[in-house]
Amino acid sequence: MSLMEQDVLRDAFAEVSHFRSELYACLTVRGDALFELCDALLCTDGPVRTLVDLALAPEHRRGHGGLYGGLNQGRIDVARLRRALAGMPLPRAADGRLVLAVDVSPWLRPDANTCADRAFCHTFGRGVGKHQMVPGWPYSVVAALESGRTSWTAVLDAVRLRPGADVAAVTTFQIREVLERLVAAGQWKPGDPNILVVLDAGYDAPRIAHLLAGLPVEILGRMRSDRVMCRPAPTREEFHRQHPAGGRPPRHGGEFVFGQPETWGSEHVVTATDTRLYGNATARAWDRLHPRLTRRAAWLAHGAELPVIEGTVIRLTVEKLPSGGVNKPVWLWWSGTGATTADVDRCWQSFLRRFDLEHTFRLFKQTLGWTKPRLRSSDAADRWTWIILAAHAQLRLARPLAADLRRPWEKPAEPNRLTPARVRRGFRNLHARTGTPARAPKPTRPGPGRPPGSKNQRPATRYDVGRVLATGEPYTRPAHHKIGTKPRRTG
Repeated sequence: MSLMEQDVLRDAFAEVSHFRSELYACLTVRGDALFELCDALLCTDGPVRTLVDLALAPEHRRGHGGLYGGLNQGRIDVARLRRALAGMPLPRAADGRLVLAVDVSPWLRPDANTCADRAFCHTFGRGVGKHQMVPGWPYSVVAALESGRTSWTAVLDAVRLRPGADVAAVTTFQIREVLERLVAAGQWKPGDPNILVVLDAGYDAPRIAHLLAGLPVEILGRMRSDRVMCRPAPTREEFHRQHPAGGRPPRHGGEFVFGQPETWGSEHVVTATDTRLYGNATARAWDRLHPRLTRRAAWLAHGAELPVIEGTVIRLTVEKLPSGGVNKPVWLWWSGTGATTADVDRCWQSFLRRFDLEHTFRLFKQTLGWTKPRLRSSDAADRWTWIILAAHAQLRLARPLAADLRRPWEKPAEPNRLTPARVRRGFRNLHARTGTPARAPKPTRPGPGRPPGSKNQRPATRYDVGRVLATGEPYTRPAHHKIGTKPRRTG
């Protein structure tokens, strides 16, 4: 092993040890139980099936009562943990730019009528070609993306969307706080390229770009294929030349209809790239296009004149799909104007990297068991979510230290190219070297519990399911709309 490799391993080990010490300091109440729960999550073999099975891991020296007590009565200094995540080494693009992805992942709880703060979550794949609204806890997650083929992301923040929340307003506030922490941690300095935030089609990208105006950030969002944009309004001189009789100059130019190619006109930038999976990828960009805003929904309470939010529309087409499906064009909207060839290629390639966040969600749910616990309290669900994020951060820091403990049927991985699940496979060996700051448990005995044969005299409260709306107005489903009941007839 070379001296350079030894220095890399030494720095990685120091990063892991420092983060574990900082994590323990963030656990203010029931910290020992929560820290050992995180260690058991990292060192358990195989996927997490149930929460109570983690109490059987050697790293968890307490009983199952302490495990649930830590989640239900524990406290986490979330602000300090967020600063610790922002201060970690973060991945960057080829030009040194930070690329962030924002998406919502639901923790579905359809039958948990005693759980508060549930909202209807939009889900995919629960049937043949069906989209359903299922009760649960939706979480908005922000992560930094890596370049190249990888399933790693650096998760920086997670916020649970409450019923009646404005998704765009919550996302804007979340991104603003993440940017402030990145600047405070020295991840972005004046003169660095603007941070790129990538959004999917469920977000109102122009509105988020308007709310984040003045910050060193660029917004890139996917648009629906039935959208209609507007070109810039003609100048006063151009309008008077076309209308000598006079009149009021318009605020918007001609329409740009995504589904009507005759309205597109000539492109400002055209790029063609030969890719390994998609064949020839062609991107066409039109400059200075904006949506026509009306005083409805989110803009209903906007007091001033409605803004004109200009950006660049990019249409991406590929020659083929790896799955063999129909390769429909992808429409993107970038908050910048005057795009060059490099800007267009960077935008659509960054959007394709956004799907790495889906691999992170799958790791959270299928391997780390994020949505397995049947917790009643939403606060306990938030604590468990932050334990998952802290465990994932330790896996990312331990990438250079992990050995490839592959199964006989698995292919050998390249150096530093292990997946998060395979890094977790060898974390127990690293845990033996780092030790644990948690104190040893004190001997105790379980309480008597409820006497046998007695009934519960305090039944749990039932809660209605709310809904997350784009307007910010709270909504609650009426009582007669519950599943299995019918509205009563009156009169």
